[in-house]
Amino acid sequence: MALHGLGKVTLGVPDVDDTIAYYSEFGLDHRGDGVFATANGGEQLEITRTPFRRLVELAVAADDHDDIAAVDSRLHKLGLATVLDDTSVLAVEPVTGTRVRVGIRPRIVIDPPVTATPYNGPGRIDRWGRAPFIARSGPVRPRKLGHAVLGSTDLPTTMKFFTEGLGFKVSDYMGDHAAFMRCSNEHHNVLVMSAPVNFMHHTSWQVDDIDEIGRGAQSMLEGHPERHVWGLGRHFAGANFFWYLKDPAGNFAEYYSDMDTVSEDDLWSPQVLHGLQGLYAWGPPPPPSFLEPEDLAALMTGAHSARV
Repeated sequence: MALHGLGKVTLGVPDVDDTIAYYSEFGLDHRGDGVFATANGGEQLEITRTPFRRLVELAVAADDHDDIAAVDSRLHKLGLATVLDDTSVLAVEPVTGTRVRVGIRPRIVIDPPVTATPYNGPGRIDRWGRAPFIARSGPVRPRKLGHAVLGSTDLPTTMKFFTEGLGFKVSDYMGDHAAFMRCSNEHHNVLVMSAPVNFMHHTSWQVDDIDEIGRGAQSMLEGHPERHVWGLGRHFAGANFFWYLKDPAGNFAEYYSDMDTVSEDDLWSPQVLHGLQGLYAWGPPPPPSFLEPEDLAALMTGAHSARV
């Protein structure tokens, strides 16, 4: 696959300073001016000021100039305007208004490789003595940006932009309400769901294992119980462990690990999942605010005001 993952997300929020403080505490490296880096993916988050929270821009990583030209050609076939330069092509997703930039970016290399966590099980001893995770004392540092999730008032059109325009592949569907799409070998890099208003739902950040998810969430919740959204649990679609928190603007931020991978497209068949089946295999049930964030009505009013 010529595309190889997400490069960066740009989040627009009303309160930049509080949001910068939150993602610094979340474990991302603040490089200044609202730009953050992950441990292995380079600069992958930017915070900018907007009247209400939204996904301003999504960057998708490609290998070379031929990949950029191919995306540009597909977007033109959809009747979409593009801005093309030597290293990227930019287009606006026509429903949500999100700028999407496909650009040449090095593939993320985890170096040195993460050592597999030894776990004991019935009749199986992979480690002796105390579990090594108890010696972890430093802050949790996400390795990379994994995926972004957004709501769209016209799911088929937004899906068409990502699949026919950019070249994403569909991994699974949630009935006719959402689609998990990938531009890498991970199960999904973008999830688009049908919604009454276009909005940013969450970003997801990969950590080493379930213990890092728990350590990260515990640290974020100390003194801030209002940040908790949903977790700990394991998704069905993608099979990743998760814990969701909420930033000051109302965007959800997920720690995740152990996601399904797709090594060969021909060996993967998308499933149509119904109800809550695709959301989780185990864990607490999702709160209503996860499915319909509490500020949706305000976002609808804000979006209407912005159009008027």
